[in-house]
Amino acid sequence: MSAFAVSMLAGLVALVLLSFIVEGLRPRPKRPESLPWGPGIAVKYAEICGIRVRYLKTGAGPNLVLLHTLRTQLDIFQKVIPDLAGTFTVYSYDYPGHGWSDIPDADYAPEDFYRWTAAFLDALDIERATLVGISIGGTIALVLAARANPRIDRVIAINPYDYWPVGSIRRSSTVARLILGPAGVPILGATLMRLRSRYVSDRIMEGGVARADALSPALKKELYDVGARPRHYQAFLRLLSHEALWADGRKAYADIGIPTLLVYGNKDWAPVAMRERARALIPGVTMTTIEGGGHFLSLDRPRDLTGLITRFIADASGTRATTI
Repeated sequence: MSAFAVSMLAGLVALVLLSFIVEGLRPRPKRPESLPWGPGIAVKYAEICGIRVRYLKTGAGPNLVLLHTLRTQLDIFQKVIPDLAGTFTVYSYDYPGHGWSDIPDADYAPEDFYRWTAAFLDALDIERATLVGISIGGTIALVLAARANPRIDRVIAINPYDYWPVGSIRRSSTVARLILGPAGVPILGATLMRLRSRYVSDRIMEGGVARADALSPALKKELYDVGARPRHYQAFLRLLSHEALWADGRKAYADIGIPTLLVYGNKDWAPVAMRERARALIPGVTMTTIEGGGHFLSLDRPRDLTGLITRFIADASGTRATTI
């Protein structure tokens, strides 16, 4: 082995060892007992599939279930929940391996999320629900509708994450491409994940919104802190290793038989052709585009989104394609 190769190997070993030291020294967060953005909303926990998950229930009226994106948590809906609770009984939960829910030893493949969400609906005995999901949450809602889950009456899928390989979270920013691009490379992917910093976390998350100030400093800090939970980054890497499978959800869309609304931010990562393809697959779907919105529409354009949700539930026969 040449001296250069030996030097490179030694450097790689040193980097890997450093990453473990950095991760080991990272402060572990304390699970919060309240929601700083929703002081009157109680934090609750339920058990699904033997896993303890954090959730909330607030408001009164028809049942509305909010499903968040990958690598975020129910707090991504903090700007819309207070208003929606004036009209609906609002539920939201942190998926296993996300937010403050337990982090089980699981594959974190799409099928796990479909199963966990169906189990959540069963555990809380939620009936006649409208499922509103962003990103993988949108895909989860669409697939459960296609499977004729008896607890679901309507679906609102916001920027569904079903367009691999032409788009992904890696499109959110240059930092995301540098850190998440090698996620599947043995040793290197995990090493980079352990070396992450607050700066890296903030830049990746800001890539999900059309304007950086739509993501509050408090939420950015919490998302970074959550990532320091033991086993969290390993769960995220497993999720990314199955990322391509989310596109398989489209195979079931033709079986959807309930009112469905597709909502896209005009600055979402999904190419326009993929949006049109999704619309063509879902019988009788309504599709709407929100101007000035990115992937995290509940943070970018909360008022517009709240209005869309309320109107669609009141009358699901709206215009087939509009622009707001």
